[in-house]
Amino acid sequence: MKKKVLAMAMMGVMAMSLMTGCGEKAASQTGTEQSENQTQAKSSGQAIRIVNGKIEIDEALKAFAKKYQEKTGQEVIIESLGGGADINGTLKGYLAAGNMPDLFVFGGEGDFKTWKDYMTDLSGEEWASQTEFSFKDEAGKVVGFPYAVEGFGITYNKDILEKAGVDPASLTSYDAYKKAFETIDSKKEELGITAVCSVAAESGQMYWSTGNHLFGYYLSGGLKRGDTTYIDMLKEGKTDTGRLGEFADYMKLLFDYSDPTTLISGTYDDQLALWAQGKTAFITQGNWIDPSLPDYQVSFDCGIAPFAFTKNEMKGILADCPSWWAVYNKGTQIDAAKAFLKELALSEDGQKCLVTECGMISPYTSNKLSPSTPLAMNLKTYVDSGNTYSWEWTKMPEGIAMNATGAVFELYAKGQIDRDGFVDMMSTAIADYVK
Repeated sequence: MKKKVLAMAMMGVMAMSLMTGCGEKAASQTGTEQSENQTQAKSSGQAIRIVNGKIEIDEALKAFAKKYQEKTGQEVIIESLGGGADINGTLKGYLAAGNMPDLFVFGGEGDFKTWKDYMTDLSGEEWASQTEFSFKDEAGKVVGFPYAVEGFGITYNKDILEKAGVDPASLTSYDAYKKAFETIDSKKEELGITAVCSVAAESGQMYWSTGNHLFGYYLSGGLKRGDTTYIDMLKEGKTDTGRLGEFADYMKLLFDYSDPTTLISGTYDDQLALWAQGKTAFITQGNWIDPSLPDYQVSFDCGIAPFAFTKNEMKGILADCPSWWAVYNKGTQIDAAKAFLKELALSEDGQKCLVTECGMISPYTSNKLSPSTPLAMNLKTYVDSGNTYSWEWTKMPEGIAMNATGAVFELYAKGQIDRDGFVDMMSTAIADYVK
């Protein structure tokens, strides 16, 4: 009976979320834009078509693609999907329609299992020997092209913290955050903010943030890189309820000090705008928001602090490859796709695109450029000092955040379940999904 009640509650949340998200453009392409791209790809015949999953680097990638065409004569079509878009669902539709792109994005082990039969072996590519971040299959063959190292935790407005008397370096435990949130909240009026945090938990569009990124700290926060204790448990449908309880306490703290409207119904754009306009001190996003900061004319200093949900000190942040590109092994443009990847990874223009224009940290040893954007610069200090945790969340079963765990975060944010309810429902959702 308990499982049935939980399942019904979650289904209700997902149904409402999906209805809310359908009318939103969010950060993804519109159907018209996607249709135009597909038509162009089919009519040109010789164009390379790429499905990119990071909407925030769309403009920079298209600028590089234009330069590449001018240099080589090879047309490159960038089709960017992001925000609340179901990228895997879109790709499956393309596959069924015989319209697969030459290069497609995948997000980790779960996605790999779905697409492994359609990936080209890239082990012999020149760039493969210059990175430790490529994605390899069970046999050790390189099948995923890495384009960035990203990190996330809680991004802060340093100016607001300084005015409130909060040292961001002190934010390494649950108790430290509780004290900081209380201090900032008591000074909201003089700081000119509306809330302490900008968090969005509506599961229809923000499942990737709550169910993947934030939940990722439960899986590997505070652990040595490569420690798979909790992801291994999850794959068996199990959770550590003690650790999950600590995580639930921290999420409640975040929710209690968040802007209520953004928390319950906000999109990614809403969440970012609130923080970027100086209306909150914190936002639960990573360095991928760097390219968007000029759009809001952000002038304040900022950085990333650990999502330190434990009582014990947690000094690092989650940093890894956010996703990879695979070459479709049944396409007609395999060699052309490989050539494009080589240019992006190793050429001067490609390195500049990834680091300078996209504001990312390059995964390639030959790329000596340093990012100039504020959050990427701050992230690099964690990477250089070895204070990072691996992205074990990318090994979760495909679709678990969208179809199971994301809804639990939304119910918790709405106050429809309490701390123990979050632990119980999350545990049940994971067990049922894995089963």
